[in-house]
Amino acid sequence: MHTAEKKKPAGRVWHLFVVIVILTFLLLPLLVTFLFSISTVWENTIMPLGLTFDAYTNLFSDERFLFALGRSFLVAVITVALSLIIMVPTIFIVSLYIPRLEKWLQTVVLLPFAIPGVVAAVGLIKLYSSPPFAISGTIWILIGVYFIIILPYVYQSTRNSLRSVNAEELMEAAEVLGAGKSRAFIRVILPNIMPGIIVASLLSFSIIFGEFVLANMLVGGSYEVVQVYLFHMLGTDGHLSSATIVTFFALIFILFALVLKFGNRKPQAKLPSDDGKEEPA
Repeated sequence: MHTAEKKKPAGRVWHLFVVIVILTFLLLPLLVTFLFSISTVWENTIMPLGLTFDAYTNLFSDERFLFALGRSFLVAVITVALSLIIMVPTIFIVSLYIPRLEKWLQTVVLLPFAIPGVVAAVGLIKLYSSPPFAISGTIWILIGVYFIIILPYVYQSTRNSLRSVNAEELMEAAEVLGAGKSRAFIRVILPNIMPGIIVASLLSFSIIFGEFVLANMLVGGSYEVVQVYLFHMLGTDGHLSSATIVTFFALIFILFALVLKFGNRKPQAKLPSDDGKEEPA
């Protein structure tokens, strides 16, 4: 018994050590980037010779950066919302009512993994650079291509959530209590699969914000998003580009924290009772 008690603290110390090493490995580049962004001169010394926040002042006074950041958020929000609105009901219907089509749906949503980004960009440019669909260089082509890219993550997360909550039994229970299919889906299924939807949204946001190749090739400077802005800054001002990277990561961290905070407030699924009132499922 004493041996088991001694092993537990040793195991905890080892786990803590591993976590610290991993966090250090992941965060050290970001900390160095932040330190460089606030340095005045940092060339032949271990630490910078001076500190200043001029890079951040210049960054947030740059309308080009603010517009690029706004465009990135706009593209991400529209794409994720459109994907969830279309794909979640589709996955639900196919999984429960048309299971014979599920293997075809899986094949379609996995296609983005099989097509390299450069190849896809070249094909899209040739296809959408002339009438009747001359949308190359606009927000619409970005939304369309990002919609396809995030399909595997939306599908997998939603499908796993439907399996974990046993959606078929929930629908049968809701229908027995008098709810229609649409009402049962909205009031019962959606609240129960909301954690999966939140995970899909987070993954989609991170993928869209981190993607550069398609954004640069399809829109470039005609619809400059923050990734393209950062690429242009890398060759002009190192301090400003470092400040952009740190700001970018900070905004993403805040966004994810807010989404996780509100996502943990799970609404209680309710089923209609025989007297027309709603009661917890």
